[in-house]
Amino acid sequence: MANLLFFFPSPGQASSFTQQPQDQVVIAGQPVTLLCAIPEYNGIVLWIKDGLALGVGRDLSSYPRYLVVGDHLSGEHHLKILRADLQDDAVYECQAIQAAIRSRPARLTVLVPPDDPVIMGGPIISLRAGDPLNLTCHADNAKPAASIIWMRRGEVINGATYSKTLLRDGKRESIMSTLFIAPSDIENGESIICRATNKAIPSGKETSVTIDIQHPPLVNLSVEPQPVLEDNTVKFHCSAKANPAVTQYRWAKKGQVIKEASGDFYETIVDHTFFFEPVSCEVTNALGSTNISRTVDVYFGPRMATEPQSLLVDLGSDAVFNCAWTGNPSLTIVWMKRGSGVVLSNENKLTLKSVRQEDAGKYVCRAVVPRVGAGEREVTLTVNGPPIISSTQTQHALHGQKGQIKCFIRSTPPPDRIAWSWKENVLESGTSGRYTVETVSTDEGVISTLTISNIVRADFQTIYNCTAWNSFGSDTEIIRLKEQGTEMKSGAGIQAESVPMAVIIGVAVGAGVAFLVLMATIVAFCCARSQRSKCLPQPCCIHLGRAGTSNLAGGLKQRWYRVTSLKRHGEIKGGLVAS
Repeated sequence: MANLLFFFPSPGQASSFTQQPQDQVVIAGQPVTLLCAIPEYNGIVLWIKDGLALGVGRDLSSYPRYLVVGDHLSGEHHLKILRADLQDDAVYECQAIQAAIRSRPARLTVLVPPDDPVIMGGPIISLRAGDPLNLTCHADNAKPAASIIWMRRGEVINGATYSKTLLRDGKRESIMSTLFIAPSDIENGESIICRATNKAIPSGKETSVTIDIQHPPLVNLSVEPQPVLEDNTVKFHCSAKANPAVTQYRWAKKGQVIKEASGDFYETIVDHTFFFEPVSCEVTNALGSTNISRTVDVYFGPRMATEPQSLLVDLGSDAVFNCAWTGNPSLTIVWMKRGSGVVLSNENKLTLKSVRQEDAGKYVCRAVVPRVGAGEREVTLTVNGPPIISSTQTQHALHGQKGQIKCFIRSTPPPDRIAWSWKENVLESGTSGRYTVETVSTDEGVISTLTISNIVRADFQTIYNCTAWNSFGSDTEIIRLKEQGTEMKSGAGIQAESVPMAVIIGVAVGAGVAFLVLMATIVAFCCARSQRSKCLPQPCCIHLGRAGTSNLAGGLKQRWYRVTSLKRHGEIKGGLVAS
């Protein structure tokens, strides 16, 4: 219908409005009434909406939600809108056609509340642990545009961003808000609210989402009891928190899967390996797996970690032994020489500086775990050096029987040569007359035996010399043979056995000198007497004196050369060889 204003001549007194429509605000869906009263007017009344007539008189059949109400006879022509709608948002006038009057224009503003707000991805927002949270909430079709606030734990969350969009009808708007929350400010299971308000709904509309923080399993592995003695039972418990739920438990020891274990616990008997080799529990859910491992505080006695090795070293070199043990609780290590109570070291390493031949022997590395157990290992130190002869210096035999003299030789390396010498004889092996030499090797060393058949008295007066050589040098031992069963004074025997070579040589030389003096005196006396009695010619005296002294001196000289020569070549020790 066009914009029309009808004017008819007034049948009587001029009419006027006693009530005119006023600007009003109505919320969509609610009724509203625009007032129009013209007393004593019986003509046609029109309602105009945005310049268009809604109908003639009280007939508004084209607008079922519109009614003209009031007492017609009293001139009341009110426009009632049953349920206001956005299309009712307009400018209205009331016109009296015959009276040629119209009311002031009245603006009807229809407010439209926003649709229910929607948080995208809700009502449950799943989030991987450690990721930030981005929430988007929109409230659409509102007039005026809605305002959005975010709330958590009853408090407004600041920092959101907003954007508005005007719809095609040019009246309604939609709004969108985005909220960013850092990972550190997010708690699993908490609720976050998006609330939208405008003038149509001051109390607002709201929606919420629940935050579901998902994560791989959080695992704790416990062991009971601890500490525990070896060969006792322990129980591993693998407790896990996971979102989503746990799907699998997997047990392993030192990387090897324990097939008999499943579920969240594992019970077993432990040995020392559990102290070094961890048991692991791997827990899996849809997001991944978490593996945690633990060793067991097992008490066990010493176990060898580094086996000590026997050593062969040269005389004067250093010898270093290494011996490592494991044990729990902490163990004590002691190095000692077998047969000695002297502690040489409390460390894994034993160092012997500039070893001597007497350092050779067995060494023990002993470890002790207090109140649990002990263990030890033995090693041998062998020293390369000259032979060492350790034999009884006085040995016994029966007269007329077969007798043996034994010479015990320790030598590393083994002796290259062993020789027996007595009087003018030297014998290394085999048989010579009544004498036989045999050599036997044992674990402890070499035994060289001089066997004498049909022993005579002279054999008990003979000094026997045992000499051994190797690449490092030689050693000599003087051995005497005593008749078995003969009673000897111990003091005299000890004196005789302990007379040194120098004394023997000195006595021999002294005796020789005394003999010379005696002979010289006799010759002098004889010569003096012959000169008086002419009993002997003078040349005879001189010849006898020269011959006697010459022969005697030559014999002593020969004996001395024999002793010193043998000594120089290592064939005797501490004695004079009898001729």
